[in-house]
Amino acid sequence: MRIGEVADVAGVSTQTIRFYERRGLLSRPQREGNGYREYDTSVLPRLAFIRSGQAAGLTLVEIASILDLRRDGTVPCAHVHTLLLTKREDLQRRKREIAALEAELDVLIGRSDRLDPAHCTDTEICHIIAPDA
Repeated sequence: MRIGEVADVAGVSTQTIRFYERRGLLSRPQREGNGYREYDTSVLPRLAFIRSGQAAGLTLVEIASILDLRRDGTVPCAHVHTLLLTKREDLQRRKREIAALEAELDVLIGRSDRLDPAHCTDTEICHIIAPDA
């Protein structure tokens, strides 16, 4: 299969395939006499795996680490489990941070509803977000 065919079947761009090759996520394909890349159909499940990993929030570096383990003959399930647990913990932390930011914004919006712009001074810049307001 040529790169355009692989891209169409996999639902990615040819640039994405070339990028994955440069990053070592895909093996370099055979080259025809005219220089065209010739891919084996085994590239399709690998591309699907990479896309599934990205959909789960894994970075390309993390996906590469999984592929490296598999290439070295190690079943990567424990590693994947750890990566996914870490992703979930990061997500939960970010959700807490977003909730705290939302609460702070609610306070500032409430303050902006109560404050009179005429009372704002040049030294405060904006009394809605001034630290002592």
